[in-house]
Amino acid sequence: MEIRLSRKPLRPKIIEGFPGFGLIGTISTEFLIDHLKAEKIGSFHYTELPATVAVHGGRIVDPMGVFYSREHNLVILHTILDTIGLEWAIAENINRMAKELRAAEIIGLEGVSSLQKSDSGRVFFYSTSSKTKEKLEKAGLYPLKESVIVGVSGAMLLRSAIPVTCFLGETKTETPDSRAAAGIIKALDEYLNLKVDYRPLLKQAQEVEEKFKSIMKQSSAASKIADKKRLDYLG
Repeated sequence: MEIRLSRKPLRPKIIEGFPGFGLIGTISTEFLIDHLKAEKIGSFHYTELPATVAVHGGRIVDPMGVFYSREHNLVILHTILDTIGLEWAIAENINRMAKELRAAEIIGLEGVSSLQKSDSGRVFFYSTSSKTKEKLEKAGLYPLKESVIVGVSGAMLLRSAIPVTCFLGETKTETPDSRAAAGIIKALDEYLNLKVDYRPLLKQAQEVEEKFKSIMKQSSAASKIADKKRLDYLG
């Protein structure tokens, strides 16, 4: 697996959002790409995953793409594929890209399970930078005290030499939760001064959720077909 870029912006902040609890990382990064009018500057190239492509609204959705917002100097990594088992390899490639671009910071977008009965919409954070911690606490976000961060963001926290900050939206569901993603967008807007209105994501909640449910369902079905073909071939 490797990340191939057609452009190499210098000193960007890198935002990564991979499928996880509530699909918050995937929904948030797609929203940012759309509203910041980010352009595609690269892709993940791999042989470890099934050859799968999604078609939505008559257009191909890049399963693992790299996008860039020139205005905000942000590199955004967006994927709709299940990357379980490849977290270390992906983190290694992100680190390699971050070093090449001399990235200022890596920001991970995740979901975290809620134990509360009512909708709270809280956004937690964890950062390896003491200055960032102080800034986010002053902004009213909740520092993460007790939890487990898994997936690519967890690998980045352990392996990155560049400062890493994770935003975690509270959600009660494993199905797509665009409402929790809206909380992430609001927090990012305050942190990075993006001037992005998160409210359209609330209005589009049902549409966004149905889109990703459909894509993930098709992706899962394709993986099962690929596994069956492999077993038929071997047996």
